[in-house]
Amino acid sequence: MLTAPAAPPDPASRTHLAAASVEAIFGGRSLGLPGTRLAAVAFPHPVGLRGHWHYWWQAHYLDCLIDQYERLAESDPGEAAGALRRASRLARGIWVRNGLRWTNSYYDDMAWLALALQRLEAASASAGRRRRGTGVVHLEDALRSAHTTELGGGVFWNTTRDYKNTATTAPAALYFARSGEPERAADLMTWLRENLRDGDTGLYFDGVRLGTGPEPSRDQVVRTIHTYNQGTVLGALVTLADPESLAEAAHLVGDIASQLANAEGVLKVDSGGDSGLFTGILARYLALAARTPGLPEDAARTAVGLLHATADALWTRRSPGSVPGSLVFPPGSNGQGSKPVSLSTQLQAWLVFEAAARVRPAGPAGAANNNDTGM
Repeated sequence: MLTAPAAPPDPASRTHLAAASVEAIFGGRSLGLPGTRLAAVAFPHPVGLRGHWHYWWQAHYLDCLIDQYERLAESDPGEAAGALRRASRLARGIWVRNGLRWTNSYYDDMAWLALALQRLEAASASAGRRRRGTGVVHLEDALRSAHTTELGGGVFWNTTRDYKNTATTAPAALYFARSGEPERAADLMTWLRENLRDGDTGLYFDGVRLGTGPEPSRDQVVRTIHTYNQGTVLGALVTLADPESLAEAAHLVGDIASQLANAEGVLKVDSGGDSGLFTGILARYLALAARTPGLPEDAARTAVGLLHATADALWTRRSPGSVPGSLVFPPGSNGQGSKPVSLSTQLQAWLVFEAAARVRPAGPAGAANNNDTGM
């Protein structure tokens, strides 16, 4: 049974509690099959197989398990091995639940899973386990196919191929930067900068629709600003890590702080549905930026401050979950009334706590612990 202390614990302890709560409330087998794992999308758990299972939420659950493995690899090898085992079973469970295939109709979904499987392979190798599945290959091929010359570049959102957006192009750029294709990644980032960066705020718009002409026009751009899009742009920039990209990343951290956080430095946190994951994704890449060598120290300190303020706010607003000893992290219901608690909001809290646990809350952070660039 989980034990939830009344006083705020240290960052690593509250991360442990958030992770254990997600596992206790949502974790299970994929279609009931041994050797697999999958998270229910809500608690109480939906009944039957017809409910939407959120492929891309599972990709972030996989990333969380790899975060847990990396955090515990030295301090608690036994627990780390358990996290890696659950991650491998989850990868298998996603494939099973997706109809024995890796791809779907949305290239942003596929980019998320490609990134998570890429990390799983690296983590498995570091643990001395051979794991070379076909998932990354299939997903990479799909991303390549969606990177076309229409609208001058960028990656399509889905197989309808009428919309290119930040939500797909930025994680694809991050994937290719990690895969040893910096030229392709840089090309994607140039397209984003030229087509979807808001000159007034420094943040990135959602996307651009195909029209009748070769270039995007003002009325084709969807100008919505989402937190997670800023995170993946930031992640791609610091992974490219050339001086121009790092300078741009530093400016983006400042723009995130000024535009997307309140006066206390707490990032905007959405509730429910897909948006319930958005700020958790941003947190992941703020932590990566803060630990990237060469990022200006003031930007690194800003990123660290955002992470700890947001984690503190989430911890303060925690509630007891319906599973004995568990916690849930508003916004959203605690699952004790008529409204279910969403997996997305709880993964978001786990992501934020993992990110905050990776960075120190005070002092220059840019050069600290900079070997961890795999988030």
